[in-house]
Amino acid sequence: MTNISVVVPLYNEEESIKELVNWISRVNESHGFSYEVILVDDGSKDSSWLAVTELARENPHVRGAKFNRNYGKSAALDTGFGLAQGEVIITMDADLQDSPEEIPALYNKIKKEGFDLVSGWKKKRHDPISKTIPSRFFNFVTRMMSGIKLHDFNCGLKAYRREVVKNVKLYGEMHRYIPVIAKWQGFDKIGEQVVQHQKRKYGQTKFGLERFIYGFLDLLTITIVSKFRKRPMHFFGTFGVLSFLFGLIAAGWLIWEKLHAVYFSNVPVQREIVDQPLFYLALVGIIIGMQLFLTGFLAELLARQSSSKNEYLVIDTVG
Repeated sequence: MTNISVVVPLYNEEESIKELVNWISRVNESHGFSYEVILVDDGSKDSSWLAVTELARENPHVRGAKFNRNYGKSAALDTGFGLAQGEVIITMDADLQDSPEEIPALYNKIKKEGFDLVSGWKKKRHDPISKTIPSRFFNFVTRMMSGIKLHDFNCGLKAYRREVVKNVKLYGEMHRYIPVIAKWQGFDKIGEQVVQHQKRKYGQTKFGLERFIYGFLDLLTITIVSKFRKRPMHFFGTFGVLSFLFGLIAAGWLIWEKLHAVYFSNVPVQREIVDQPLFYLALVGIIIGMQLFLTGFLAELLARQSSSKNEYLVIDTVG
């Protein structure tokens, strides 16, 4: 079996891709690793795919896949994971900011130290403050919610045991949460390695500040889905029961108040039950509670019957 599979998602990186592949090859060959480089073109608009096909002709270790349009980094990584044949899978970005010189150390942490997943930590970053401060806050929140003590969840340079990538499915923008998904799949030996972060040599970053907003939404999604996808009634049913009980108690209180005023205190009724705001809150609580309970019941049926999988349209492959 191949020692290392290097998976590189790329989008409009025609200037850097050849230099990166040559660098990866030098590092692996100098350490005697058997390896493959899997380049996944995420619908580039430039000549990136032409560069990939040329590299595949020149280097038998290079394989590639091209999407018909831009699906996103998660789709590219998921496709690359499916193609990978190595014992250890290493991911890195195509912009040359991740150094292939880190490959031997990452490989050894998986094979010799027994980790399931090792994430890079760009301790010294060459990014503007507008990117580093939101990133630190994002990583802090993710650490608190996931319980995984990593400093840089979004680092593209990571190493995985083969079993991890073959059992972790990505969708949407979940690539930054692979450690979280892996942990909830039972791969909890997660480590960290300080890695070198290099200045961007070509082009400009493809990511904006909106990725942090999407990132928090994705974190909430994956937290809820991972915990309740096999038991959705626990999620919907809990809120449903609470809402229903609130409505029932409020309605009971109004009825008791009415009966007490009429039969026990002989005090004239100031307002009818239907004229009080609490009556409508109680009614809404009961209705929403029933709807949430029914939603949980239907979700339970779907969870038991569904067999979903990711499908991305790959229009060409090489190698």
